[in-house]
Amino acid sequence: MAVPLLDLRAQYQSIKDEIDTAVAAVFEQQSFVLGPAVEALEMATVDYLGVKHAVGVSSGSDALLMSLMAAGVEPGDEVLVPGFTFFASASCVSRLGARPVFCDIEQKSYNIDLNGSAGKITDRTRAIIPVDLYGQCADLEGVLDLARQHDLAVVEDAAQAFGADRNGRKAGTFGHFGCFSFYPTKNLGGAGDGGMVTTNDDALADRIRLLRLHGERPRYHNKVVGICGRLDSLQAAVVGVKLRHLDRWNARRIEIAGRYNELFAPDARVTTPTVCEGNSHIYHQYTIRVPDRDGVMQRLIERSIGCAIHYPIPVHLQECYRELGGKQGDLPNAEKAASEVLSLPCYPELTDAQVEEVAAGVLASLPESG
Repeated sequence: MAVPLLDLRAQYQSIKDEIDTAVAAVFEQQSFVLGPAVEALEMATVDYLGVKHAVGVSSGSDALLMSLMAAGVEPGDEVLVPGFTFFASASCVSRLGARPVFCDIEQKSYNIDLNGSAGKITDRTRAIIPVDLYGQCADLEGVLDLARQHDLAVVEDAAQAFGADRNGRKAGTFGHFGCFSFYPTKNLGGAGDGGMVTTNDDALADRIRLLRLHGERPRYHNKVVGICGRLDSLQAAVVGVKLRHLDRWNARRIEIAGRYNELFAPDARVTTPTVCEGNSHIYHQYTIRVPDRDGVMQRLIERSIGCAIHYPIPVHLQECYRELGGKQGDLPNAEKAASEVLSLPCYPELTDAQVEEVAAGVLASLPESG
């Protein structure tokens, strides 16, 4: 049977009446930017995460950008960023004229390796961006310790981890800022772009609210140069509905991941995800490592089984960062991961039969043991 990598239509059909009602309410109010729907989502996020402030913004990328702006990152500054992540984790640094300093990752968690990162701190380093990749938290206590030693701002990129926790604290609540994305494919996704910045600092929350409105306060009186970083009400309405279902959906993802683990356990050629001590993993991506990854992927596609590579090129080797001098061999764990990882379907609406079909397809697509 064909199994898509993701089926957003199935999710919509399961909550169609709730979504349609929430969207219709926005049209009735005719308040399309910020407004009651955004305020309601911000309050619901505060309650869910146990954080003091949540500020709705235009995207996860803009959440990162405005957090760095609020932290005072300027041209010539340096920011530590893992080399194996989605491009936005680094591009937000470059957009401010600062320099991303790429760090290697831990081999098992795919999150930033703090031992190697510490040696890259200079007197120009202003911030660190730990990424909670694939749905589990980085070593955030370690990040905070490192940041305190060097007076660094911590911008936690929790775009893939809404609902994950570490040692009893939710992702996005550890750093000076937590940044979330509501891109449709996320565990908590909208009907377009959207994001959220969280913080426990009153002054930083106020700064983000100022920056998302072109830096104006009051209207047409611009105190700083901000951006158009507001969250649309329609997106907030959709996300607000989905937030009520998130824990149930994440629990199903965990169940699916557990079944994959069982099905792959007899075959040592498949490396399944590692859940680090103290973490819950919400499997925004269920990502395995296999030999002959590209061949396995092609054979799965031929069987109509969805799969994807997150991510095929480490950021330090991207063409746009060539001028920074990154080269093959600089970040061996990141480079090895990029050549081996493969993400499989893992979403709440996936049936048990589909999970077994995917696993069987993977096992049948592996190269023979040498």
